Amino acid sequence: MNETLKVLKERRSIRKYKKEQVAPETLDAILDAGTWAASAKGGQSAVMVVVQDPETISYMSALNAEIQGKPGTDPFYGAPTVVVVLADGETPNWLQDGSLVMGNLMTAAWALGVGSCWINRAIELFDRPEGKALLKKWGLPETYRGVGNCILGYIDGNVPNPKPRKENYILRP
Repeated sequence: MNETLKVLKERRSIRKYKKEQVAPETLDAILDAGTWAASAKGGQSAVMVVVQDPETISYMSALNAEIQGKPGTDPFYGAPTVVVVLADGETPNWLQDGSLVMGNLMTAAWALGVGSCWINRAIELFDRPEGKALLKKWGLPETYRGVGNCILGYIDGNVPNPKPRKENYILRP
């Protein structure tokens, strides 16, 4: 089977990570793959903010848990790296552009032996004052909107089994 198709079929969302940080050259390769995501009219409205500082990750995780309605939990599952994907909300296809970056990040991570998971609620977080403060800290304008948090790390434990594909996934009317 073609290696790309194999990676697409075998990739899983990982929810348990080792504390060990992703090797810098591996992380750089994953991030580079994100830069090659398709975007509307080649506009590249998305940006990736790499967060590896445990204090900032803990802060973002706590805010995410609050938005989720599950305070005290860790929606980032102890991952040592969070790549926050944001895109300029003033562009018409910001959400689609950022979503394609997220897909590239997760696919590249799996191909390189790194676990990942798309953590939602980035839209809500970066629309809040706390999120706007993070944007300012990172030197980004307030027009940027959260797309997703791509958590990354080495897998601690077994890889989950795939769920069966649903019936009638592909229609050819």
